[in-house]
Amino acid sequence: MPARTPYPDAESQRFLGIEGGATRTTILLTDGHGCELLALDDAAANLRLMSDRELADHFRGIALKTAAAAPSLTAIGVGLAGARTQAHRERILRIAARIWPRILCVATNDLETALAAQPPVRGGAAARVLVLSGTGSCCFGRAADDRTAKSGGRGHILGDRGSATDIGQRALRALMRHYDHNGRWPGLGAAILDTLALNEPEDLDTWAIDAGKKEIASVAVAVFHAAAKGDKIARTILREAATALVEDGLRCARQLARPGERVHFILNGSTLLKNPDFAAIVQRGLCAGCPGAIVTPLSRHSVWGAVELARALAEVTPAPGKARPRRPAASAASAVDIPRLDQLATSPTEQRNPRSLRLHTMPLADAVDLMLDEERTVPDALRAERPAIVWTLRKIIAAFRAGGRLLYVGAGTSGRLGVLDASECPPTFRSPREQVQGIIAGGQTALWNAVEGAEDDARAGAAAMQHRQTGPADVVIGIAASGRTPFVWGALAAARKTGATSVLITFNPALRHHRSATLCRIIAPDLGPEVLTGSTRLKCGTATKLLLNLFTTLAMSRTGKVISNLMVDLHPSNAKLRDRAVRILCDLHPRSTPEAARVALEACAWNIKAALASLS
Repeated sequence: MPARTPYPDAESQRFLGIEGGATRTTILLTDGHGCELLALDDAAANLRLMSDRELADHFRGIALKTAAAAPSLTAIGVGLAGARTQAHRERILRIAARIWPRILCVATNDLETALAAQPPVRGGAAARVLVLSGTGSCCFGRAADDRTAKSGGRGHILGDRGSATDIGQRALRALMRHYDHNGRWPGLGAAILDTLALNEPEDLDTWAIDAGKKEIASVAVAVFHAAAKGDKIARTILREAATALVEDGLRCARQLARPGERVHFILNGSTLLKNPDFAAIVQRGLCAGCPGAIVTPLSRHSVWGAVELARALAEVTPAPGKARPRRPAASAASAVDIPRLDQLATSPTEQRNPRSLRLHTMPLADAVDLMLDEERTVPDALRAERPAIVWTLRKIIAAFRAGGRLLYVGAGTSGRLGVLDASECPPTFRSPREQVQGIIAGGQTALWNAVEGAEDDARAGAAAMQHRQTGPADVVIGIAASGRTPFVWGALAAARKTGATSVLITFNPALRHHRSATLCRIIAPDLGPEVLTGSTRLKCGTATKLLLNLFTTLAMSRTGKVISNLMVDLHPSNAKLRDRAVRILCDLHPRSTPEAARVALEACAWNIKAALASLS
């Protein structure tokens, strides 16, 4: 970075840089002149693999280790692996504020810190692109106008092209292909068996079943050694891996710079920095694909980028030396009409139920009666919302008739109930799997584990709608017991912009008259407080399940999936359901015997409506 003008009291300024990765955390403390005061390593810190408590403990340990050298700090820069979204960055800021109150802090990922660590080239560039290859790989770029682009970095199953893991996988597959086709085990194979302490090629079959990312990456060392000795297979593997990495780097550059504009590529990661021949192949490919480009290795550890970001933040502070109020960067939530927190505080979902104040001590029989009594109030509360429920049903029926979809969006219990109802539709109604969909904040993992911060990410909700490609034919129902889940509001806002019908189910009646362009309708039953304060898996969960039952059952009944009260599009996938299909067919065609019904169903691949037509 260019020389910065130090503060008048630069000697007393202290900037702390923290960069956490999959293997370790690097910590750097400097003064206002940029002189290093303390450098040390700590445990790994990948944001996606840490709970809030674990991250707070990690930060607390860093604070203790640096306190003697810096009893007071000017600003902190934090870059953590896995911090990809605005919600991730806000989570880091929130937890850092507990450990370092009233200290300026900037939060980002380890890719941004690497870019910030590298001094700009003389004459500048339209874009800077980090080309990273270590155990994994990723390309990340930033244009002069702050636009960003990213390619790769998705792990060794989906990405990591041109990484040590990719080189190891390519080598193992090439060896086995060569061995199967030619019957000879090549020299590179001998080197790899030695690296892995295996005896013969067949041993690789068993080894590969449980091999982890780092074990596969270790194979790359043998490939580099063999290539240096002229091994043709190894050299081909490295050329192919380098080409894949170059493609990702050029993809970033083309998104950020116009043809002819200067691009600065920065090489980082052990696979590139420790293997100059491989780096040279990558450099030639980048220059060939982006004429005029400058390619340089990262000149100093990327934790310096965290320090530079902290210094930059301090430089724009109105009063140096006095921390301004901590305000996380604007998120997608600020662009969505999410109800205020005071509306959440008054919600019945947050109030205490006077009938259950002695829940932990009352006799079990009384507690059972209390919970059942509370559940009995749910149907009447839903009846009060009947006009909005009927309106929503008509929209769902119209969507199904037009080939549209019903999408449930929620977090926690609400999201799980949406996924449950969606998953029951194909076997119950033989509906296409995509016709009814459940989307839960945090994705598949959140079905059985809590995902930190997932429900607070409005951007992720909007992205889910974008990638599900919602449109005017669709109905999107957000489920949020308190009515304020940012993930749900982000999804509803994005869906509404595409013309989809948007409906919110909430159990906060204060929102019943909430005016928002995001919503077409609000269904807001008043269930009163839960027996267990705030545990919306109880009455709110029951009410949600009842509403979803109404939506899919009645919509399917109006779109050809039900005759009378019989499931005529049932998918008989087991003995119990096949027996039910026989009984349904006999009910619909009284003159048919069970034996004749079974014959007809077998002839029609167990399609009840087709079998009924064949008997009529």
